[in-house]
Amino acid sequence: MAVRVIVADDHPVVRAGLRALLEAEPDLEVVGECGSGAEAVRMASELHPDVVLMDLKMPELDGAAATARVVAETSSRVVVLTTFDTDGDIIRAIEAGATAYLLKDAPSTDLIEAVRAAARGQTVLAPPVATRLVSAVQRPTLSAREVEVLGLVARGLSNAAISVELRVSEATVKSHLLHVFSKLDVSDRTAAVTVALSRGWLR
Repeated sequence: MAVRVIVADDHPVVRAGLRALLEAEPDLEVVGECGSGAEAVRMASELHPDVVLMDLKMPELDGAAATARVVAETSSRVVVLTTFDTDGDIIRAIEAGATAYLLKDAPSTDLIEAVRAAARGQTVLAPPVATRLVSAVQRPTLSAREVEVLGLVARGLSNAAISVELRVSEATVKSHLLHVFSKLDVSDRTAAVTVALSRGWLR
């Protein structure tokens, strides 16, 4: 039995290339293609593929949200194939239930083997993705209050304004920020916000 695949990517040229690549393999069959996350969910429900090859940045419903729905509503496995490798993107996709996470610059042979492995239920992570995921898990995290303070910093509030917003002293705000700087190994507010955004702690 051929492994049945849906290709979900909002770029028609990319979809065409992936279809050609996969269908050159005798044991792989592309049963559908689409350009949005919402469409991927609908097609997975209708066509029951073994694997959905999912881009992350798509209209209507992004790839991570679509992955979560495909995993929850069907028995299909999801292979994320994207150009994005920030910690936040990786963690969102894995938490959503993706079986594999590959980057678009991966060798075609790696992609083909990842599709086959995912169909068998095996997890596949591109080496740089695996490294970043391990680092993200091992690094210190911020407390809920620290994230709240940093979110207000990201909105442009001063320490004084944050103290009013949270009903704490300005000294307490400064203390929270010093802890954040230490945990993130940064020296200023802008750098702290930048790191937090890259790790998916702030939206």
